[in-house]
Amino acid sequence: MSTDTHTSAHPAALPLEEQIILVTGGARGLGAAISRAFLAAGAKVAINYRSSAQAAEDLVALYPDTAVAIQADVRDQDQLKAMAAQAKDRFGRPVTTLVNNALVDFSFNGDARSTAEAISAAELSAQFAGSVLAPVAAIQAVLPGMREAGFGRIINIGTNLFQHPVVPYHDYTATKAALLSLTRTFADDLGPEGINVNMVSGGLLRTTDASAATPEAVFDLIAAGTPLRRVTSPGELADAVLFFASPLSRGVTGQNLIVDGGLVKG
Repeated sequence: MSTDTHTSAHPAALPLEEQIILVTGGARGLGAAISRAFLAAGAKVAINYRSSAQAAEDLVALYPDTAVAIQADVRDQDQLKAMAAQAKDRFGRPVTTLVNNALVDFSFNGDARSTAEAISAAELSAQFAGSVLAPVAAIQAVLPGMREAGFGRIINIGTNLFQHPVVPYHDYTATKAALLSLTRTFADDLGPEGINVNMVSGGLLRTTDASAATPEAVFDLIAAGTPLRRVTSPGELADAVLFFASPLSRGVTGQNLIVDGGLVKG
């Protein structure tokens, strides 16, 4: 006989209204869509930004009681720790859900990308710092608070490009593939502590700051190849992020959910 009764020391789930969310790169593009979705659902949200102070403050102005803007470069571990502490000070409880969304200095411009013969160690290292080392450091910054709460949700933002490299962005794609591997290994390591770790992977989104350089012809080509015949919006991907933070996903960890209108299967 099945039962939903939870008998361990860890709560199986927390309603979004009781959660403290930290969204890295949460002031612009996809990050802003994720921040807005959590705020609309009643969660308290720490909106991280590096240089987009005005955009972050504009979001906070819409939700002054439940949002706070916090400046930090996600590549700096000390700044990440300070940000986690600031979020706890602001809301009185530690961060319960971390969304690793920040994308450091990258533009989806296929014409300007480095090709196979030209991609450099410096480009790979720069993306590794922003898309692998930074998410790991962010997780480590919020872990003490999640352990204090006996509950945690970590949601990494990935990409469908390593399954379907419609445009071969070598540095971006390689680092997101590494982040998927870490999603699965961290899920195994942290699961016994009541911390679920998952990834949400979009395709090209219409439209974010990062995809603004993408020609309309590319958007149209991708749309034509999807069962839904359209390009996914930031809001649609944000909905999937909320699912992984909500009680509805309490039994799910180590997974990668692709949200791209059906372009990539599994």
